[in-house]
Amino acid sequence: MSLSGVCVTAVESRPAGLIGTKQSPSRRPVGARVMAFVALTKPRIIELLLITTVPVMFLAQQGVPDLGLVLLTCLGGYLSAGGANALNMYIDRDIDALMDRTSQRPLVTGMVSPRECLAFGISLAIGSTLLFGLTVNWLSAWLALGALLFYVVVYTMILKRRTSQNIVWGGIAGCMPVLIGWSAVTDSLSWAPVVLFLVMFFWTPPHYWPLSMKVREDYARVGVPMLPVIASNKVVARQIVIYSWVMVAVSLLLTPLGYTGWFYTTVALAAGGWWLWEAHSLQNRAKAETEGGKLKEMRLFHWSITYVSLLFVAVAV
Repeated sequence: MSLSGVCVTAVESRPAGLIGTKQSPSRRPVGARVMAFVALTKPRIIELLLITTVPVMFLAQQGVPDLGLVLLTCLGGYLSAGGANALNMYIDRDIDALMDRTSQRPLVTGMVSPRECLAFGISLAIGSTLLFGLTVNWLSAWLALGALLFYVVVYTMILKRRTSQNIVWGGIAGCMPVLIGWSAVTDSLSWAPVVLFLVMFFWTPPHYWPLSMKVREDYARVGVPMLPVIASNKVVARQIVIYSWVMVAVSLLLTPLGYTGWFYTTVALAAGGWWLWEAHSLQNRAKAETEGGKLKEMRLFHWSITYVSLLFVAVAV
């Protein structure tokens, strides 16, 4: 189902915190420093994680879950994912300095020092685990900690710079909020969150590969072997189509398993059908060897976010 490829490239390490910095982080304005620490958590990415957490809590409750539990789960999830993202920036600070799309991250600009970032990330990891364990349940705590460690160690430290399969398997960390949302309500797991976990697993590559196609030069410059770096647009588009079909098929399993009704099925079919249209359109443009802006790869990237939002709102309804 996927094209395997391995590529290892050494990247010159630059001491983050010195690039573009004229004064120490402690002398920066307080407000700017606060915003820099918030930026370390990558809040826009976390928004998507919460979109997949809360609706699953409605499904697990078979109604409206306790508001306090929802807030605690969202807070714990934000802190845990934020800690993972901060540690990711700490590890990737050398290549972030060389990529256009990451050149303004707090470690690169010197707004936050590497030591501060490391301490911040570890503190969030510990704090979120304790928050989950003491206020939600320990199953959710261990799932959140497992997602954090998987993202930091398996994806960032092991897979990202070594194989084109990085985002395929590394994306498992982004699937965990589905399990966390269900376990927060039931203190157990079931087939419903497993199905939604698989939807997110097959969603991640065709969601991220179009963006990688857009910024492939960035990744190539630092030796990160994202699939679009080592394969042609035709190959990448074919993989996107394959994953897309599997994703849509898996999304429809909730209905025969008895967890959802006609409304979810209708949304899943309509949104999935539109996704497949966009995926095949991208493949057709790639086959025609369309390049640059005419490839329109970002259309599928933007639609992918809308798709997952619609699908999970339907889960809650």
